[in-house]
Amino acid sequence: MTTTSDFDLSSMRASANKACSLMRVMSNPDRLLLLCQLAQGERRVGELEELLDIQQPTLSQQLAVLREEALVETRRDGKQIYYRIAHPSVLAVLNVLYQQYCKPEE
Repeated sequence: MTTTSDFDLSSMRASANKACSLMRVMSNPDRLLLLCQLAQGERRVGELEELLDIQQPTLSQQLAVLREEALVETRRDGKQIYYRIAHPSVLAVLNVLYQQYCKPEE
């Protein structure tokens, strides 16, 4: 049981703000689909466009949001840009969502 002395409100508030920020970004269906694909491994922009049937302007816009929020990282190989998940915490949240909403029923 947590007591008042174990309770650091400023620390909890900072953690709550970080969690809310992550959930806000993930609450867009296109961004969530992008993150789900990236949870399976690094992908090229063209691959993401084909896999998710998201048109280029929307895809670029949503990837920019994910980059700005530091949920994804990029690397360039020639003209190709590859995206990957930036933090294990993002993968952990995606795993919970998968278990709750996507896992095939047995």
